[in-house]
Amino acid sequence: MKKYYLLVNPKGGHKRGLEIYEKVKHIFSSAGTNITVLHTEYAGHAFDFANTLDFVGYDGLCAIGGDGTMYELINGMLKRHDKHKIPIGLITGGTGNSFMYDVDCLDPVDAAKRIVQHKLRPLDIAKVNANGELFYSFNIIGWGLATDAGKLAEKLRWLGGVRYDVASIIEVLKGKDRIATLTLDKEVIKENFIFIIGCNTIHTGKAMKMAPLAQLNDGKIDLIIVRKTSRINLLKLFPKLFSGDHIKSPLVEYRQVENFSISLEETNDLTIDGEIIGTTPLNVQMIPKMVNVLV
Repeated sequence: MKKYYLLVNPKGGHKRGLEIYEKVKHIFSSAGTNITVLHTEYAGHAFDFANTLDFVGYDGLCAIGGDGTMYELINGMLKRHDKHKIPIGLITGGTGNSFMYDVDCLDPVDAAKRIVQHKLRPLDIAKVNANGELFYSFNIIGWGLATDAGKLAEKLRWLGGVRYDVASIIEVLKGKDRIATLTLDKEVIKENFIFIIGCNTIHTGKAMKMAPLAQLNDGKIDLIIVRKTSRINLLKLFPKLFSGDHIKSPLVEYRQVENFSISLEETNDLTIDGEIIGTTPLNVQMIPKMVNVLV
């Protein structure tokens, strides 16, 4: 009999955590699995659970949530003192579900059915050294305009869902210079950039195809590099991010690498898996198939 932890956030995903649990719990019982249900009670609680739970006798660490929950599970587990790892299962229930878009599993019931089948999928992880701080990323690492727009959007929450679009337009109109040194494996480029985004998943945000050629376990991170250009060119480029057509633009350089780093004279904020955390200088190393997922 398989045995899983299942973390439920009663307040997560527009407070649908408990509702989703009621929809999927019969799938675990029908499959003859044993689940230990734990409720998360504060931001970072999933990290703490993944970091401290006794994994002995358990076959997976599962949770109802989205990209933020996935980030906490991965970082909590990979930063354990005992170095123990077990497969991670995610049941779709977040406001951002980039990873589940990639694996074509947006329905919570389908996700639960995949978990109880216990088929392992290896997942590459980006080991991120951000000015001496260690993070593990499964989704996206961003610097430049994308991060600046994310910070501004937090101040514009009263605008609702359009705040990210408004913030991006404002940052484009600022025309800010971002001179940095980018190292791709062993190639060094010093330029004035608009943004640099590294992706392990195709999707980011709400179904935005930031890296349409990305694969979850190819040992590479897909880089989207945009150098300084006119405001008009940049405003025309942004709508193409949703379809993935931006990589056809001469404004975009698309690279697949095992390592990259960003350094510049001043310290800049970063975006890691949807959160504004960490600062430059940045060094990223891909670790192939570091985690197994149950989706």
